[in-house]
Amino acid sequence: MSDMFLKSGNADIDVLFPRVKSFFALNAVDYNVMGKKTHGYRDPDAPSIWIRGVADSLRAYKYWEKDLKSIIDIFAETQTAKGWLYDYFTMTPEKVPCEKENWAKFVRVPNEADVEFRFVKAVFQVWQATGDDAWLKKMILNMERALEYILTDPWRWDKKTGLVKRSYTIDTWDFDYTAGRHKWLNFQITDHTFWGIMHGDISGYYEAFLLMSKMHAQVRNVKRSCYWKTFAAKFRARANKVCFNGRFYLHHVPLIPVKIDGVNESEQLSLSNPMDINRGLATHKMAVSIIKEYQTRAAKSKSFAEWFSIDPPFPAGIFGDEKIVEGAYCNGGIMPLVGGELAKAAFEHGFEKYGVNTLLRYAKLSASGESFLWYFPDGKHATVEKSTSPDASSGDTWGSSAMLYALVEGLSGIVDNSKLFRSVRLSPRWEAAESDEAGIRCTYETSGSFFEYSYMHERSQKKIEMQVAGKSNVALHLLLPNGTRCESVKINGRSARFTNSNVEESSYVDADFRLTKRTVIIVTYS
Repeated sequence: MSDMFLKSGNADIDVLFPRVKSFFALNAVDYNVMGKKTHGYRDPDAPSIWIRGVADSLRAYKYWEKDLKSIIDIFAETQTAKGWLYDYFTMTPEKVPCEKENWAKFVRVPNEADVEFRFVKAVFQVWQATGDDAWLKKMILNMERALEYILTDPWRWDKKTGLVKRSYTIDTWDFDYTAGRHKWLNFQITDHTFWGIMHGDISGYYEAFLLMSKMHAQVRNVKRSCYWKTFAAKFRARANKVCFNGRFYLHHVPLIPVKIDGVNESEQLSLSNPMDINRGLATHKMAVSIIKEYQTRAAKSKSFAEWFSIDPPFPAGIFGDEKIVEGAYCNGGIMPLVGGELAKAAFEHGFEKYGVNTLLRYAKLSASGESFLWYFPDGKHATVEKSTSPDASSGDTWGSSAMLYALVEGLSGIVDNSKLFRSVRLSPRWEAAESDEAGIRCTYETSGSFFEYSYMHERSQKKIEMQVAGKSNVALHLLLPNGTRCESVKINGRSARFTNSNVEESSYVDADFRLTKRTVIIVTYS
């Protein structure tokens, strides 16, 4: 099978896939861990492999990478008897020049509550691309132990709210607020920890529970599949009641009272909000509110982009490092990671042109061949002198993978709902990019599975023609010109059932079909 490609006629859009892939090439690492050869990609701001980076970056490199399992196997094999997993591992000295030992080093940051859900997401994506049910069945045991730990351990589970808790960190970051009790960045749980609920953990676990239901169903554990689906629904209801403030998800819902001078927590919009949408925690109405909040702040802000790690930021230095000033790093820095997630959410919830605009802004930002984890609000990128992470890469895989995610699943609209593209939600949104001709092939290089289509919009005839290839059950959700309605759908010349729908002010047509050979779809509208 030929390589993955995407062509839209817009050079700024078409360059994104090869550019993102080039960023990954800059960060490829090969380790021999206790006799096991592994291949993967280092973290964007450290020479180590973090499970959170793996889980998010897989949405890009699962398409071209052949070795997907080895990294996941390492995290599974080192899982503790209690169920918790390590954050990251490395065999590269990290604190140069004082650290010189090239040990195999595994680390768990006590403050982190998100590690286990990211492991579940990583396993799911590897299974998607490989289609290996035997491997999945083995991994289910690891995932069940990980979630059992999260749902029972007093450091992770709050019985009163029935939600996952963590210390007072900046969103998903790993150091917490100590009110000055610790001289530098604090990563430890203590008797003085300011516990709270952080919405990004909640949405991550909600998605993980649903993925567990889907994976159990695949290996015919029907009872366990039903359990996780039911548990997820109740968890979501509790979470949205506790964490949503009517406009967006609150950054920190305190379980231990805490007050930081100069901080209005009710106005802090933090980076996991778009992720909450894409993971399915937010209802459509909530998603619309969150997207509009970003648009409102973009109009008022002096920042070059509204991809805030947190807005407004915390006062400089209160977390123990003088470099963490307002507008730097996770304290108000501008992150392509947020922009990509926001674009994906925009495509799904009726803000398609906003999604396209975000992709184009990132194309311009990365046109130099460099992409950084974060930027200052004035557009300057992080530097060794001003960063807490002097090993930061100029080829950020975390943010760029989010942009590719928005491009492939949002604009191009190819979403694999199962494995090997056997169940695809197909939502081409080229109308939003004003592209009348486009083509894309998505591949899983590790298994040879693929899904592809070409798209042609003949405006004078009010007709959209698509040629689709693959082996899939397809749910078509095609964006039409604003204010129009579908008149007919023909699949290989035969009339098919369809429904018109709207997402906010955007017009769509929906139709289901089975794809076993190259198929021609013709949609007419008026």
